[in-house]
Amino acid sequence: MSIYNYITIFSVLLMTLLILVQTRGASLGAGIGSTGEVNTERRGTDKTIYQLTIVTALVFVVSLLLGVIIG
Repeated sequence: MSIYNYITIFSVLLMTLLILVQTRGASLGAGIGSTGEVNTERRGTDKTIYQLTIVTALVFVVSLLLGVIIG
C-alpha cells in the first residue's frame, strides 16, 4: 500500500468522527419542525470542529486524486 492509501483511510476515519461529534440539530425532527433557528453562527469549539471537517475533507479528496493519478 502506498502512503496515499494510508492518508485516505486516516482522513476518512477522522472526517467521520468529526461529523459525528458536531452537534448541529438536536434530533432528526429538528430540521422538520419550526423550533429553533436554522441560520445560527458557529462559535468556539463548534466552529473549530467545522473547519477541521472541511480541511479533512480536502485532504481526503486530494489524497484520492493523487492516489489515482500517481497510481
